[in-house]
Amino acid sequence: MYYVLYLLAGAFAANGVPHFVKGIVGEKHQTPFGRPSSAVVNVVWGTANFVLAWVLWRFAGLHRSLDHTVRYELMFGVGAFLVSLGLAYAWSRPQSKSAK
Repeated sequence: MYYVLYLLAGAFAANGVPHFVKGIVGEKHQTPFGRPSSAVVNVVWGTANFVLAWVLWRFAGLHRSLDHTVRYELMFGVGAFLVSLGLAYAWSRPQSKSAK
């Protein structure tokens, strides 16, 4: 179960990056709240993703065995990598570029 929590923590951390970065540079970007959302909404959404990632990491870390630390951290990385690949694919499609 803790592998899943670390995987989700990595996914939320990776998802927070584009929203936070687009927001702090003042650009609009798609969020679940609308197309496209304002820079302020993106900063809030990115921060919410970071907070959720941290909560999942901390919750899973309270119960983990030190024997499995590397495997749990690897799952965090796998989650971040998978979401990053998915976002790269989704945002490189022609349909997503016309929605800007």
